[in-house]
Amino acid sequence: MEQVTLDPSVCWLIEIGDDVTIAPGVRVFAHDASMRRALGYTRIAPVRIGRRTFIGANSIILPGVSIGEDCVIGAGSVVTKDVPAGTVAAGNPCRPIGATDALLRKHASAIKAGPRFDESYTVQRGVSETKKKEMKKKLKGGNGYLK
Repeated sequence: MEQVTLDPSVCWLIEIGDDVTIAPGVRVFAHDASMRRALGYTRIAPVRIGRRTFIGANSIILPGVSIGEDCVIGAGSVVTKDVPAGTVAAGNPCRPIGATDALLRKHASAIKAGPRFDESYTVQRGVSETKKKEMKKKLKGGNGYLK
């Protein structure tokens, strides 16, 4: 699994709030050395990730960015500008695409409809071949939810 990288040069400039989820492969930079050769200086700027935010796999967060509380950053996003609290944002460059509360309402409704699976359907809990087949059958053509 890919590791998360917090800028090793100036990691103390990165502030991460409580209950933040950072998926594999995420890189957070508080420096930009692109002009170092020409100007002799590297730009540095703090990065802030607010509480209860989710950062999707392989996203890149650049110097000077502030991501508000209760945000969802889509996988593979390149965050070049601030993301307001309560926002779902994705893309390269990352742009707002909706509100976090609307996304949660949508999925809360879908969870009730199912299919739903418990932890016994995971590798960590020793999922059986029977459960793997059952999951594939129930997910044919759609989504499900894992507790």
